[in-house]
Amino acid sequence: MSDLNPELLEERTKSAEKQVMEIEDEMDKLAKEDLSFIGDPRLDKLLTDNEKLKHRLVILENAIKKERGGESSIAVKKESKKPPTLITDIYSVDGTFCILDELRNIFTVAIFSAYPDLEDPPIQISLSGNNPKFGDYQCNSAMQISQMLKAKNIKTNPREVANNILNKTPTSPLVSKMEVAGAGFLNIYLNKQSAEHILNCIFRSGVKPPPVKKERIIVDFSSPNVAKEMHVGHLRSTIIGDSICRLLEYLNHDVLRLNHLGDWGTQFGMLIAHLQDMFPDFKTHSPPIADLQAFYKESKKRFDEDEEFKKRAYACVVQLQSGQPDYIAAWKLICNVSLQDFQTIYDRLNIKITPRGESFYHSRMNADVKELKEKGYLEEDEGRLIMWPHPDKNEGIPLTIVKSDGGYTYDTSDMSAIKQRVQEERADRFIYVTDVGQYTHFLLIDACARRAGILTNNKKLEHVGFGVVLGEDKKKFKTRSGDTIKLRDLLDEGLKRALDKLIEKGRDKVLTPEELKQAQEAVAYGCIKYADLSHNRINDYVFSFDKMLDDKGNTAVYLLYSLTRIRSIARNAKISVEKLMEEAQKSGIKLTDETEWKLGKVLLRFPEVILKVSKDLYIHSLCEYLYEICSAFTDFYDKCYCIEKDKSGNIVKVFYERLMLCEVTAKVMQKCLDILGLTTVSKM
Repeated sequence: MSDLNPELLEERTKSAEKQVMEIEDEMDKLAKEDLSFIGDPRLDKLLTDNEKLKHRLVILENAIKKERGGESSIAVKKESKKPPTLITDIYSVDGTFCILDELRNIFTVAIFSAYPDLEDPPIQISLSGNNPKFGDYQCNSAMQISQMLKAKNIKTNPREVANNILNKTPTSPLVSKMEVAGAGFLNIYLNKQSAEHILNCIFRSGVKPPPVKKERIIVDFSSPNVAKEMHVGHLRSTIIGDSICRLLEYLNHDVLRLNHLGDWGTQFGMLIAHLQDMFPDFKTHSPPIADLQAFYKESKKRFDEDEEFKKRAYACVVQLQSGQPDYIAAWKLICNVSLQDFQTIYDRLNIKITPRGESFYHSRMNADVKELKEKGYLEEDEGRLIMWPHPDKNEGIPLTIVKSDGGYTYDTSDMSAIKQRVQEERADRFIYVTDVGQYTHFLLIDACARRAGILTNNKKLEHVGFGVVLGEDKKKFKTRSGDTIKLRDLLDEGLKRALDKLIEKGRDKVLTPEELKQAQEAVAYGCIKYADLSHNRINDYVFSFDKMLDDKGNTAVYLLYSLTRIRSIARNAKISVEKLMEEAQKSGIKLTDETEWKLGKVLLRFPEVILKVSKDLYIHSLCEYLYEICSAFTDFYDKCYCIEKDKSGNIVKVFYERLMLCEVTAKVMQKCLDILGLTTVSKM
């Protein structure tokens, strides 16, 4: 920009400022009047364009300062108005950073320096793949930049652009070399010494999370109905939701795990009426209704067949909703029995969750409906009160806020829930883990909440949808009689099959009864969780114990066994962690063999995988990464001795540096498995 005078630069700055204001007005309009849910390409484009222009503004302002003798500044980071701070001394950091993000920072500086006049040049960094001749990462921005320059009538080609970027790229301790290849790719080779330093940091201090801006996040998952037993349909929400929480908690976010229970509604009238008939002394003697599912079926049968009972059931609903103490007591008793039953499932799966039923929002709904009505958001439709996501376009499906009989719906409670979570919980991000069939419902909740001013642009509602669980016949997973499979029965079957598998492998001969029980539970519950999480959640998946319990391939059994084997290497050699720490002070990890270097580079990618999954919430990416670690470790272990023994089995040499690499591998694997919710064992 040095050929432009300050006046011309100021003129461009004013133009960019005007465009920013126009985009922000359009964003505000979309938020109030349109279906501005997360994932809407219109909103995404506006946000992207807004970011681009703001970065352009900073570049122009820096250029003005430079022309007038003020401070000069080069590039700006996409996420910030300030130039990115680059790492200049690898030994000043403790290894808890994302290499991919640092490479983006480096090329942000390079590209904005090489092409300061170019508006929003792309910063595209990706892994190079498995061929080492293409480097470890690639910058693939030159092709697009070349097209952008041609649009401005500037003759060039991608290779020339790549060379210009290379000439402006600042040095970094992370990078050993860069080179232009092919039509204009920039191959990036990582510095082995820097990689060794990062791995040594993990060895000494553990796997620390990369720094992120802390948020208050609410994850709504599991959500069974009171008085009904948890079944396989609740499995995916429970497992996926727990793993998402574990990941976000690891990144030090403030996470509230909510179980949005179905504990309110007309069904409680028939349950209370049945309770009164069967156990009239329920207030003084706890009734034996441990099998709530059977109790529910009995009351439902009476409700469907006995008109007098049905009238009493409806009368019970009225009494319950008016707060009559005896009816509240009966309702609480039923809820408590159900919650205790749910908790046994959560305890078995090692899942923590806070129950908060629809009843929690009941007292708020009257006020919330009144406010929506007063502000003109509700319309009458055949006796109902409905709310459209658009103020001027009544198309699609509206929310039903009040039914024709004056009752409330799931729409009402979800609107009250999002309002409470924004205003009282003061959360920033709202994640709902339900089946894909509820996608449209949450689009409407998001759009209507934005229209009502409950959700603003800085609040993010995300629907984490998942497909159904199928049987091996590729049909919906059910019992042979066609009933829904109870989750308790599924877990019991998993325990039985896991034990059979361990006995088949002869593990009962080498493990103590306590170790065998621990291995049985780790395998049973781990294989059920991992089979779910390792599939793209959007898709249906086939439930097969035979495949889950396979000890080859990308399965929980293989991963758990691999971790146990890695940890046993030093233990079998009688090498303590203290001894390894002592040796680490002398030299630390050295990546001399090609398989060591390959494994090291896979381990370095942990922060980028974690950050990616924290944004898109596709947990299967973490499973794929975990399997990649195991594969790289197998290549390393097959080629590199960690311990040498003579023909008599006596240890003659210990490669401490390789044992340290084994320990780092185990630490990263353990952290991945922790996030996935799998329990590990020392012996298997």
